[in-house]
Amino acid sequence: MRRPTESERRRRFAEEARSERPDLALLCLLVGAEADASLDEAGMDAAEIELDRLAGLLPFRPGGARGWASAVSELLGSRCGFGGTPGDYQRLECSLLHEVLRRRRGLPILLSVVWIEVARRAGAPVYGVALPGHFVVGFGARDEQVLVDPFDGGRLLTGADAELLVAGATGEPLDPSMLVPADPLEIVLRILNNIRAWASARPERTDVQLWAVELSLLLPSHAARLRFERAQLLVQRGDFLGGAAEMEAYADVVAAVDPTSAEAIRQRARAARARLN
Repeated sequence: MRRPTESERRRRFAEEARSERPDLALLCLLVGAEADASLDEAGMDAAEIELDRLAGLLPFRPGGARGWASAVSELLGSRCGFGGTPGDYQRLECSLLHEVLRRRRGLPILLSVVWIEVARRAGAPVYGVALPGHFVVGFGARDEQVLVDPFDGGRLLTGADAELLVAGATGEPLDPSMLVPADPLEIVLRILNNIRAWASARPERTDVQLWAVELSLLLPSHAARLRFERAQLLVQRGDFLGGAAEMEAYADVVAAVDPTSAEAIRQRARAARARLN
């Protein structure tokens, strides 16, 4: 099957991100297609089929929030062996949904995507919960909410467990606002941020950092500073004119609130152009 071109993938990603109900699994698979040249439409379909298959293994209406949480974690964590280890943070494939489905290893947020998508297909009241530093999954309404940690094989979390996770990441107490459901675009942006962080620690992988930035810029809501990050990456990769133009466009945005910073950015643009001489 023909692999879509980069422009086709980007267009599809942007359209899905701006749709009324963005498809989390599809967006994650389109992220994966940026990283993996072998992931074509057939591979993406296979990943969706695997999510459907796993959902079909869940019992019919296992009960309330706790029943759903236990059933999904029993299937995915205990029977199927999905989970994570600290070493997984060093592997790009642990941020790619199709690879997580294949290897059954991943970062907390990608494992949470598997939990969410399998449970959702089975009719569970499920959603992601973006705790600082550690993504988990929630089941049920706020008054009966049950949290599970897919990275730990789907362990059901007590209130004290959640407080420890937050305290370990931030040193601050758990705030109720941290327990609200994360929408699909928030999840995708956090995945892309993880990929950018992975690549930024590896100077030889500016290619990965660049496509992660460019996908982030296609989301309806993103930090304006991503444009400057993209400009810097273009310069690092030898596109001095493209990087300079991007810096100047970003400087025009910044000038209204911080003229001094805008001028510094313009100086960097001039320096990038000078590297052509």
